[in-house]
Amino acid sequence: MPRVKRGTTAHKRRKNVLREAKGFRWGRSTKFKAAKQALMKAWSYSYRDRKVKKRTMRRLWNISINTACRENGIIYRDFIFKLREKNIKLNRKVLSEIANNRPETFVKILEEVKK
Repeated sequence: MPRVKRGTTAHKRRKNVLREAKGFRWGRSTKFKAAKQALMKAWSYSYRDRKVKKRTMRRLWNISINTACRENGIIYRDFIFKLREKNIKLNRKVLSEIANNRPETFVKILEEVKK
């Protein structure tokens, strides 16, 4: 069996890791071992925080809907309950956009729900 020298493969792998770690502070951008550890941590955080971002955005949408509802004399809980009762299929993202950008349309939705 022929001898395989792994210098090029190892060099390429290290080069790719260090390229990914570009912009990290201190030795984590230049030293392979530190860069590898920092990337593992960074990738796990980015995976986790993509899920957290969705939760955070939903909370913000709920807050803006609640604010718009309270200005018009109904609380968020009752508004969502009555939306379901009336079988109006609007998700919270859309409701939040309407409440922030088109308050007159949101008032019309509220009137429809209050009937």
